[in-house]
Amino acid sequence: MTTWNDYKDYVKSLDSENKKMMEEIEVMSSIISTMIKQRNDLGISQRDLAKMCKIPQSSIARIESHKTVPKLDTLIKIMQPLGLTLTVSK
Repeated sequence: MTTWNDYKDYVKSLDSENKKMMEEIEVMSSIISTMIKQRNDLGISQRDLAKMCKIPQSSIARIESHKTVPKLDTLIKIMQPLGLTLTVSK
């Protein structure tokens, strides 16, 4: 394995539990990456975003560094001031 994608594919191939776990990680990573990019594009600091959301700046930092997974209500609180929406599709 030489790349991250090779490793992800390897983990997914081990069994259905690992595949599901890796896919969940990929989805959360995509959401958080989009939030970080939007925050930076808008020129908003973590501290400013935290004030807008009425949550601690340390919570924003932990979410952005993938040290914690936000609950749905927290995720929505963060996305709103960034002008982002969460869409569920089938």
